Amino acid sequence: MSKNTDVLRIAIAQLNPVLGDIKGNLAKAREARADAARQSADLILFTELFISGYPPEDLVLKRSFIDACEKAVNEFAADTADGGPGVIMGIPLKRPSGLHNAVMVLDEGRVIAERFKVDLPNYGEFDEKRVFQAGPMPGPVNFRGVRIGVPICEDIWGDLGVCETLAESGAEILCVPNGSPYYRGKVDVRYQVALRQVIETGLPLIFANQLGGQDDLIFDGASFAFNSDKNLAFQMSQFEEQLMVTTWKRGADGWSCGEGPMSRIPEGEEANYRACMLGLRDYVNKNGFKDVVLGLSGGIDSAICAALAVDALGEERLRAVMMPYAYTSKDSLKDAEDCARMLGCRYDIVPIFEPVEGFLKALGPIFAGTKEGITEENLQSRARGTILMAISNKFGSMVVTTGNKSEMSVGYATLYGDMNGGYNPIKDLYKMQVYAMSEWRNKNVPAGGLGPSGEVIPVNIISKAPSAELRENQTDQDSLPPYPVLDDILESLVENEMSVDEIVERGHDRATVERIEHLLYIAEYKRRQSAPGVKVTRKNFGRDRRYPITNRFRDR
Repeated sequence: MSKNTDVLRIAIAQLNPVLGDIKGNLAKAREARADAARQSADLILFTELFISGYPPEDLVLKRSFIDACEKAVNEFAADTADGGPGVIMGIPLKRPSGLHNAVMVLDEGRVIAERFKVDLPNYGEFDEKRVFQAGPMPGPVNFRGVRIGVPICEDIWGDLGVCETLAESGAEILCVPNGSPYYRGKVDVRYQVALRQVIETGLPLIFANQLGGQDDLIFDGASFAFNSDKNLAFQMSQFEEQLMVTTWKRGADGWSCGEGPMSRIPEGEEANYRACMLGLRDYVNKNGFKDVVLGLSGGIDSAICAALAVDALGEERLRAVMMPYAYTSKDSLKDAEDCARMLGCRYDIVPIFEPVEGFLKALGPIFAGTKEGITEENLQSRARGTILMAISNKFGSMVVTTGNKSEMSVGYATLYGDMNGGYNPIKDLYKMQVYAMSEWRNKNVPAGGLGPSGEVIPVNIISKAPSAELRENQTDQDSLPPYPVLDDILESLVENEMSVDEIVERGHDRATVERIEHLLYIAEYKRRQSAPGVKVTRKNFGRDRRYPITNRFRDR
């Protein structure tokens, strides 16, 4: 601690760990602590389960994993014998009382305290009760003469009174390690959660949040603090790694932080775009793919995914492939080529006429006497999927799949065809959100984006009627309601769990609502087989919405 015992310099480490890379995470923590030491920090606060990565899911059931985490943190504790910053480190800990989501507080070359998470979340993307044991109500940690409360993430979100208990037992500052995933508007939600605890306890609160993509979850950082007077003390950046040292002073009314940096928080389409970009970048890089490949059809979904890939990874790491058939329009051929040229990525054309005709010929005897329809259309999609997977196998490129949430909701996608792929950056975006995000990208380059400025998605792609081009003069709205209507119905059904009657009261046709509800239910088996993708809404398919495949319920 600084010589003045009424001053405490706290570093907030908003970093991007790799789940399971315990040695790498330890190295990152050591580097951050050294940086904090250079800035004369007394204490550095890491995020929830930082040493393991979050959420570790069933990895924590593996004893060797737990042992490796504790070994790493004990090594880190020895570093603190140098008199530099103490450490609050998130770790999964096995103790006689059970397996805990915990923190270790490190100082003077040793572990000076352990605290366990009390309120284990068991909703949406969280299922911690499945693997962790709830801890007892914690008391504050005496760190160099300052009593610090360390509630862990959900401990400030729930109603178990963890923060009140800490305040009643003498805590002076609340330092909260978090693993709080992104969805649109989440920063305001966190403010309200934190403010409630500040008001109830009368204590200042530091909210340190993880950064980075972990499968379908995006941790957006945006760490912050409130003083006890309910004023925002500082706001860290969103979607970017950052280490910030803050100065806290003890006065007559307790501890407070002077006016700190106030980073701008992105909103709307910018926030969604940066979340999708971060999710794709981390999925590709953390899983060791050197580059990606996608089918560039001349449509809006593949175009925005191509832009995201170039922004996330760079133009040299994207191969775009146009795979035309008899129904591919001249406009689509030109639009795809223009999009690839604007983005600067590699562009190949692989016609699928011969593969599709080969399938049709081989199946001719079996299909004889039947009427052509969706089966033949799906052969086109599956031929394209096979080509992309062949390129993936040959060159080690990950296939980016490009279906939006509107399509995935109603099953407007082909298994083993356009659903082929390793990751889908727009999986949780409805069609109208895709359009809005595309228009935003043509006017802006996202912070940290590696792509060019100016128009990167041809205006014709945005303005033309969407079509899978699987038959002559086909448009999506031959079989679906207009996307503004469809998206409102779907958001009502999926995000808000509204009844058919309630949705009809919003002005929608009952028959249309009932049909969309039916399509939503019967497409569940497809979604179970789909690639993971970025979560940007409050309720994505997979972790948040777990519906049975076999399901005869209809809201009639």
